[in-house]
Amino acid sequence: MTNTQLENNKANAIAFYRMAYEGNPRQAVSLYVGDRYIQHNPLVADGTGPFIDYFERMQREYPAKSIDFVRAVAQGDLVALHTHQMWPDGDQYVTMDFFRFDDQGKIVEHWDAIQEIPETSANDNTMY
Repeated sequence: MTNTQLENNKANAIAFYRMAYEGNPRQAVSLYVGDRYIQHNPLVADGTGPFIDYFERMQREYPAKSIDFVRAVAQGDLVALHTHQMWPDGDQYVTMDFFRFDDQGKIVEHWDAIQEIPETSANDNTMY
């Protein structure tokens, strides 16, 4: 895979996630997802329909949430995103999302892990 393809995949993963997170998952799927969408998050079913439903519900229930993309790493057909999410009432989370791209540069698979940022830490380092 060329550096240009890797950079395009990183930019597309960020644009896809930002668009869905900020309330337009239907357009995100239309622009960035391939023929199938395999989901590994146990709270969301496979396919684009459940993905759209999940993010539309999140937008209705938590319209004031926000996200910062801390870093993106691409290797082969995978992109990893490290994010900082801010939710209402001061809740903050660090997430790690992995996206697999097909040969046409479309997202076809997703894994994630999420951890709440605690009030205190045993060290002075941030979680991102």
